[in-house]
Amino acid sequence: MAAAAGVRGRRIVIGVTGGIAAYKSAELVRCLRKQGAEVRVVMTASACEFITPLTMQALSGNPVHTSLLDSSAEAAMGHIELARWADAVLVAPASANFLARMSHGLADDLLTTLCLATEALVFVAPAMNRVMWAHPATQANCQVLQQRGVTLLGPAEGEQACGESGAGRMLEAEQLMNALSGHWQQGPLAGLRVLLTAGPTREAVDPVRYISNHSSGKMGYALAQAASAAGAEVVLVSGPTALACPNGVERVSVETAAEMSVAVKAHVGLSQIFIAAAAVADYRPAAVQAKKMKKDAAELSLPLERTEDILTQVAAMPNKPFCVGFAAETNDLEKYAQDKMQRKGLDMIAANLVGDGLGFNADDNALTVLWQGGKQEITRADKAIVARELITLIAERYNAQSTS
Repeated sequence: MAAAAGVRGRRIVIGVTGGIAAYKSAELVRCLRKQGAEVRVVMTASACEFITPLTMQALSGNPVHTSLLDSSAEAAMGHIELARWADAVLVAPASANFLARMSHGLADDLLTTLCLATEALVFVAPAMNRVMWAHPATQANCQVLQQRGVTLLGPAEGEQACGESGAGRMLEAEQLMNALSGHWQQGPLAGLRVLLTAGPTREAVDPVRYISNHSSGKMGYALAQAASAAGAEVVLVSGPTALACPNGVERVSVETAAEMSVAVKAHVGLSQIFIAAAAVADYRPAAVQAKKMKKDAAELSLPLERTEDILTQVAAMPNKPFCVGFAAETNDLEKYAQDKMQRKGLDMIAANLVGDGLGFNADDNALTVLWQGGKQEITRADKAIVARELITLIAERYNAQSTS
């Protein structure tokens, strides 16, 4: 199943609608998990008549979602939580009824609402009687969906559960998995290696104290996930965080700015893109005390020295990768970002204001992205959504630079 390598580390929502082909969905979930994908399942009420949620829960390793308003989800809105989580949504089987409701923009259950709320890739695998598939209404609905960016996978031809033969069979699990994989293997960063830093650094004062900052690493980790979803091989050099490493991403854990510099230098030679999202300490104690400092004096003077400027060093390399920096500011955002981009010799910089629920430790962010002769605003949204937009923009600028 080498062709299915593109699903490794992806977050995939499998939607199951009512139809005898629902039994194939169980095998699809199993195959995706085996290839390293993280899977969550959404079932319609009709689907539960053909296969039990318990079966899908056992195969996916996650609770199955069936209700639009979920008291266990964030703000009881499971569709938003799933919409933000997913790299792709695949409805398999997609019944004629579901295709009709989806094409008309209905949102009367969890699955249809999820498909409206997500910015992830959306695929449907039709499954129905051959006459239903050939009906002009079904064909018109599919055409509408394709015009809106939904990808149809199948159907295949062959014997059907009703005893007839013709077009309308759902594709087999491995065919669907390979189709998903193919989309990622052709993604905007396919074949590229992205090196990314995230989180804070900690600079020791003594054995129990350190200097650090408020960075949670959320933006950097979201970028690592988005870059992986775009087809890249991703190495994430991370300072101390409480975040789980995104699936399919190689994490190198460090603590100090010096350790981060060593790790970046070890991996940057094989990378085409470098994204410096970490909040690296600008200063560290000039001398680390061997024993815990006692609070005897009313005041304490702590000499500091500059740390390595990792981004500047990478941007100055003879065969440097495409370098993307970050600028977190409290005022004069664009002025300081432009200066930083020019001074460090960057290809692109993503600037954000800190405060008002944005920046460090927040779930939302908004960015002003600058490059030579260009600018684009990414409006306030969940960091996962912002990350996807920024990765798309980075891919566009990298490809434009590479072909110029």
